[in-house]
Amino acid sequence: MTIDEQITYLRKGTVDIIPENELRAKLEKSARTGKPLRVKLGADPTAPDIHLGHTVVIRKLRNFQELGHTVIFLIGDFTGLIGDPSGKSATRPQLTREEINANAETYKSQIFKLLDPEKTEIRFNSEWMDKLGSDGFIRLASHVTVRQILERDDFAKRLEEERPIALHELLYPLTQAYDSVALQADVELGGTDQKFNLLLGRNLQREYNQESQIAVITPLLEGTDGVQKMSKSLSNYIGINEPPQEMFGKVMSISDDLMWRYYELLTDLSLDEIQALKVSARLGGCNPRDIKADLAKRIITDFHSSTDAEEAELDFVNRFRHKQTPDEIEERNVSSNPSGWDLSALLATVGLAESKGEARRLIQQGGVSVDGERQTASNTVIQANVGMSKLLKVGKRRFVRVRFE
Repeated sequence: MTIDEQITYLRKGTVDIIPENELRAKLEKSARTGKPLRVKLGADPTAPDIHLGHTVVIRKLRNFQELGHTVIFLIGDFTGLIGDPSGKSATRPQLTREEINANAETYKSQIFKLLDPEKTEIRFNSEWMDKLGSDGFIRLASHVTVRQILERDDFAKRLEEERPIALHELLYPLTQAYDSVALQADVELGGTDQKFNLLLGRNLQREYNQESQIAVITPLLEGTDGVQKMSKSLSNYIGINEPPQEMFGKVMSISDDLMWRYYELLTDLSLDEIQALKVSARLGGCNPRDIKADLAKRIITDFHSSTDAEEAELDFVNRFRHKQTPDEIEERNVSSNPSGWDLSALLATVGLAESKGEARRLIQQGGVSVDGERQTASNTVIQANVGMSKLLKVGKRRFVRVRFE
């Protein structure tokens, strides 16, 4: 690729490149000298599983790898002991070293579904932070002022609202910034919630007489509800280790509008190719349902295989188009609830059960499905955000499409 083509390729799926002109200069120098850039992505192993939201920035790391640069996946086994306060309104619980090590092992296996293991450096920031010592940490802290740290939006907000900020939380951005110094990073990637930390890394590198890294900022991916960012705690996520059939069904459940954002952030299609699909859908050349099915297969192929993707589509078609779902389904509008609807209460509300007690019995007997997935837990809570819809099925022939308003 020419430098212009590389910039266009790397710009796709980003919110900002700070500053882009410096990235261009680094790419030109790399091409001239034959020395690849050092591109860093850090992740604290705070949970054992990676979902599609995490892969947005990992895919961007792969883009740099495809261009021949050295990519470093940094596992924050030291910073994980602190806990990233980004976007948090309260101090998050600290993990033990044992929990972090266990999660780190699962991260290493999962990221290689996208990255080339032979061309990826796996590093742990305990390598240099454990050696720094208390005196070294004090000298490190002398390079940043309290005022700089408190400029972070979430810290400023918590101070304004008189919410506590633990002292160790203030050290987190500094520690992440020092990772860039230790690795001599040319580029660091991160989501919009990491922007402050990435820019602090630029400043700290200058303090250590290094050339400042470029900050490549990627967006946070909305979950299947299309409202909140993808999160396990909100149950709006698609895990990369989930069975292909489950992944396919979840992708097919997203809105047509959200589908295009998933295409941009979760596939290798160019923006021109995505725009062509949009035009085709608008003019009736392609059914949006079929375009969404293709999206689901592309995602499944990345994390399983093309065979798994085809089988997942066939399973979906058999269950939803050829078998159980009638052409005409009663629709009911129900009030949305950010906390979710208790499934037994919802079944009673829309008339699929005479009472919550009967609904619970039906659920326990395996006679209730939501969007084609059988439910067996009587205390199930389903997402009910504004604009979402759910297909409820009781027995073999009773269906209601619930829309939350």
